[in-house]
Amino acid sequence: MDDEYGAPGPRRGRRGPILIVGGFVLVAAVSTVGALGLGGGGSDDDSAVPGRSGQAVRVTRETLTDQTEVDGQLGHGLEVPFPVKAEGTITWLPEQGATVRRGQPVLRVDDRPVTLMYGSLPMYRGLAVATPTDRSSGTEKSGGSGESGGSEGSVSSGGPARPSDPGAPGGATRSAATTTPLRGMDVKQFETNLAALGYSGFTVDEAYNESTAAAVKRWQRDLGVPQTGKVGIGDVLYAPGTVRIAGTSAQVGAAATGSPVTYTTTRRMVTVNAAANEVGWAQRGTTVDVDLPDGTSVKGTVASVGKDASGAGSGSDAGGDGGGGGGSGSGDKAATVVVVVTFANQASLGRLQSGPVTVRYVSKRHKDVLAVPVAALVALAEGGYGVEPANGEEDAGGGPAGRFVPVKTGLFADGKVEISGRLVREGMTVRIPE
Repeated sequence: MDDEYGAPGPRRGRRGPILIVGGFVLVAAVSTVGALGLGGGGSDDDSAVPGRSGQAVRVTRETLTDQTEVDGQLGHGLEVPFPVKAEGTITWLPEQGATVRRGQPVLRVDDRPVTLMYGSLPMYRGLAVATPTDRSSGTEKSGGSGESGGSEGSVSSGGPARPSDPGAPGGATRSAATTTPLRGMDVKQFETNLAALGYSGFTVDEAYNESTAAAVKRWQRDLGVPQTGKVGIGDVLYAPGTVRIAGTSAQVGAAATGSPVTYTTTRRMVTVNAAANEVGWAQRGTTVDVDLPDGTSVKGTVASVGKDASGAGSGSDAGGDGGGGGGSGSGDKAATVVVVVTFANQASLGRLQSGPVTVRYVSKRHKDVLAVPVAALVALAEGGYGVEPANGEEDAGGGPAGRFVPVKTGLFADGKVEISGRLVREGMTVRIPE
């Protein structure tokens, strides 16, 4: 074999360890070893090489964790439209980003507040005390129920008409009017909110009776509207809780039709359009790390994983409204599933309300393994990798320092690599070549 200057060199009976530049991408530090020129002269016994300077590190036993990064978007989640049923002209709208709580107006129509209440049942009828029934005629008198007109919510007490009262002057018929409370879960939902706002004097149940109407009048007085004791179908909007105004699609002066106001939750969250074929990490309750635009990192939890995959067509953003399958045609992107990450500690997010983020999740974790810094690996001439016991250190086989010990590599993570082999042990000192 020729030496490094091209002159013929002596033949050797066996191959010694040679430091070469490894092709393994993660072992970037190994590339420096190839420049040391250790493949040439020395003693005839190449099972050992002279000790060289370099940092010495110990083989440790630990848990290695590999993380994968995906892009996400910080925001407040899905926008939900408010189904405004008030009729008239919009006279006031909230600002985008404003927080609206129970009892506060979402908007004003004809200068009357449309008030937010908490609940899942929509306002589908007006609420009022049921219309009295005139028992002398057996007919129900018409009555109002706010803007609904009252006919949907009125309940008659029923019963046959009474005969003439012989004691009445002229034999006139005695009229006895009675009322029956309007009943339903919508009544209980409204009364629950009324009580939560501090109004009392009624029982929170499914019956809208005179005591409820009296409390409603006090509430209407505080709102500055006519004290009718009736709640119109357009007077109240329901949402699950406190909301953040996401936007408005109308202007002051426009007719109050459709859904002129949309809202989101007030809690910030991250939405990830994860590849449908790589969504195994996104299990509900899984903890992830989220890197924020300001450089900080916070802990988040997977709250939900979409059940439907959506494909993005050519030129569209991931997670868009594209087709259904994420086909393999030219320019098509893979199908994605929406993953929502929430934060128990909202304060950890600081003042940021939106922006791009990076979500890191554990893709692999190897527990109780031997590990060394990646830079301690040496690419061996006969193939594979090895480590070099430091000066004065014997390997597990009793070999002298300077002899390269072959190892099998496992997981690469955080600048370290998992190693195993017959001649390596925990606590063993190995050299990182300069």
